[in-house]
Amino acid sequence: MTDREYTLKLDELDHLLNDPDVPMQPARVWSLLAEIAGEDRGTEPATPH
Repeated sequence: MTDREYTLKLDELDHLLNDPDVPMQPARVWSLLAEIAGEDRGTEPATPH
C-alpha cells in the first residue's frame, strides 16, 4: 500500500468514527483497521501515559 492509500484509509476511518452525520458501518471500520494494522510503517507502538 502506498503512503497515499494508507493516508486515505486513515482519513476514511477517522471520518467513519468521528463524523456524527455518518452512520456507523462496523464492517467497514473493522476492514479498514485490518488493512491498516497489516502495514508495517516502521513506527514504534505508542507507549501508554
